[in-house]
Amino acid sequence: MIHSMAGGEIKNLRYADFAKVEILEGESVGSKFFYLSIDGVIEGMVVLVPVGVNNVPTKAKVLRVDKNVNSQVSPVPIKRAKSVIKIVKNC
Repeated sequence: MIHSMAGGEIKNLRYADFAKVEILEGESVGSKFFYLSIDGVIEGMVVLVPVGVNNVPTKAKVLRVDKNVNSQVSPVPIKRAKSVIKIVKNC
């Protein structure tokens, strides 16, 4: 842990929006994952997300969107997080 009293500082602090989704098709049906959100995504929408090692575009339902999540407490490391590809259907 970095303690400010010891002269440490927190660098590269980032903020991002995360969408928690439930996969609707393919081998991962019913699985829930977090993805970096794109503009316009809201709860209830159907979106296209990359799934698996091969990043297969797959339909998923947005369960919730967490706004301005700090990189220190993000559900997935921001550097490694995959992003929502596009919105398929508005709610």
